[in-house]
Amino acid sequence: MKRILITLALCLAVASTALAQQTATDPPATKEDVQRYLDVMHMHEMMQQMVEAMSGSLHKMVHEQYLKDKDRLPPDFEARMNKMMDDMFKDFPWDEIMQSMVPAYTKHFTKGDLEALTTFYSSPTGQKVLRELPAITAESMELTMPIMNEHMKKVMQRVEQQVAEIMKETQPPPAKQRPAVRN
Repeated sequence: MKRILITLALCLAVASTALAQQTATDPPATKEDVQRYLDVMHMHEMMQQMVEAMSGSLHKMVHEQYLKDKDRLPPDFEARMNKMMDDMFKDFPWDEIMQSMVPAYTKHFTKGDLEALTTFYSSPTGQKVLRELPAITAESMELTMPIMNEHMKKVMQRVEQQVAEIMKETQPPPAKQRPAVRN
């Protein structure tokens, strides 16, 4: 039993030394490390491409909504909604958003992590991932939208049912009617 405890203590001491050495040789990522990584990933361009891909899917949803409720909507509904969404995405503060993400990257990645990621995304395979990702995202959204819509219908029905039940519980009981008094 003593040997097991000594062996365990020795293993823990060696492991903690290895961890301490790893931390000392791999410092936390800096803002500059994150910026290099985001630049290699073409993050600004990728965000714009993803917005364009999402915009296409949203335009399609607006069109389907218009077709469904055509008789109740004005003729320029689709054009107005599409313009509103496009303007909303165009006015988004993308650079500010990217800069606000830097602390999360420096918290979760070391300098070595970001160097490895930068190396991967600089490679031909990494660049292909970056080129194809917006199309993959758009196709995935289009494929998953019917599933999400169906699920949301079920969720909304359940919420409406729960609200109706709660409303019944909170309504006071009907007043008892007294029997008519006859003279």
